[in-house]
Amino acid sequence: MTVNKAFKNFIAIFVSLSILLSVSVAGGICYKVFAEPQKSSYAVSKLGSSGDEVKSIQRKLSSLGYYNGSIDGIYGSATKTAVTKFQRNCGITADGICGKTTLLYLGLGGSSSSSNTTYSNSDVELLAKVISAEARGESYEGQVAVGAVILNRVKHPSFPDSLSGVIYQNGAFSCVNDSNWHAAVADSAKRAAVDALNGWDPSGGAIYYYNAKKTNDSFMHSRPIVKVIGDHRFCK
Repeated sequence: MTVNKAFKNFIAIFVSLSILLSVSVAGGICYKVFAEPQKSSYAVSKLGSSGDEVKSIQRKLSSLGYYNGSIDGIYGSATKTAVTKFQRNCGITADGICGKTTLLYLGLGGSSSSSNTTYSNSDVELLAKVISAEARGESYEGQVAVGAVILNRVKHPSFPDSLSGVIYQNGAFSCVNDSNWHAAVADSAKRAAVDALNGWDPSGGAIYYYNAKKTNDSFMHSRPIVKVIGDHRFCK
């Protein structure tokens, strides 16, 4: 069975506190969210590297069906080939090197703290949908930042404690009631949802954002701005 066939058939979601949570692949995009304890830091691994980080990479690639070799901690040609296939399927630079972005997609990047929050397939699709509707035309960083704001709200005591609760909170996101909500979800929004769920927060911890060109809301304009990305101002 080819790797692509294996992923099309891989529809079950495995959830535990210390193993990966996998989400299905759509349209050739790596569509995965992982929830496992993270190492405190990861270096760049490439051909010739060795050690525990390489073992973690091999285990992850093996569980995803990309790698069939030994979990020996040696970054050889088989590991490089597996990494390259994974990168190509994710739509990121396919150079066979496990740097920051690849580690993030593998669920091996990020901070030393682990999260007990897990998300279902439908949660990931919903986050991608709202990112696509709210940040259409924004840079990729801006799209991830919108996703991060939504996730920051889930963790914040002033907002609902679920992804759907935050997104569908009355008056929170106007896009759920306009034509953008029914438009096709952009591929970049799917990748941005994965990046946000895996811990990338370009918003600087913001819980609000707005487009100053489109809103005169006094409350939004009164919020302390922590970051400006494209047309969006991200606020606390």
